[in-house]
Amino acid sequence: MSASPATNHETPRSPRGVFVLGLLALFGAVVFAAFVALGTWQVHRRAWKHELIARVDARVHAQPVDAPGRGQWPQVTAEGDEYRRVKLAGTFLPEKSVRVRASTELGLGSWLMTPFRRDNGEVVLVNRGFVTPSWCGGKATCPTGPAGHTTVTGLLRMTEPKGAFLQKNDPAGERWFSRDVAAITQAGGVADAAPYFVDADAASAPGRTDGSDAPVGGLTVIAFPDNHLQYALTWYALALLTLVGAWVVWRDERKRR
Repeated sequence: MSASPATNHETPRSPRGVFVLGLLALFGAVVFAAFVALGTWQVHRRAWKHELIARVDARVHAQPVDAPGRGQWPQVTAEGDEYRRVKLAGTFLPEKSVRVRASTELGLGSWLMTPFRRDNGEVVLVNRGFVTPSWCGGKATCPTGPAGHTTVTGLLRMTEPKGAFLQKNDPAGERWFSRDVAAITQAGGVADAAPYFVDADAASAPGRTDGSDAPVGGLTVIAFPDNHLQYALTWYALALLTLVGAWVVWRDERKRR
């Protein structure tokens, strides 16, 4: 006697209830709206970033102006003033210099940070440029550049209170990893210091052009990551996938019914 083939009986799936369909619709609508909002936010961020880049480019190529004085210090901000070309007149205080670890196109080394006393008595910390690890025997107080009254031009920069290289500044051990204006001037016993510092340009710190091992200025890196279009497309793509998912659920529900 031959065996009859087994019959595969598949129980039809029942339609989803109104409550479940309502929850799915609400969840899909919220997720879709969130993805669209995030994509639109990135579009606005991209426009803001392009405006910022244009403003900074105009500042960098403008004629230098007097660095903000004490009365303007509270109004100095990164958005409104960073990378502005400024000039200072006065004298350096080289005995109060420090070296801040740096990684530049010239390799690993340090920024030479020296307080600069302006003619009006105010002090501005100046980044005189890049020096090699062997410069000044690893110290920071070797005389370099102009002595006496001089003029410095460069870019205004905001203080960097957070340590770089995943390390914190160690004033007692004279190990510096970020250009923290307040900490550096306090360690040097300097009062009346501006809350910003100035990156000296190549004209103020020509460095090795004269064959010496002096600090090399003009190495400020100005870069603004601009990935907002990529992010916006990603969010909009996820919103589209949400619509595809909703269509799949709708098609499945039609089959059930």
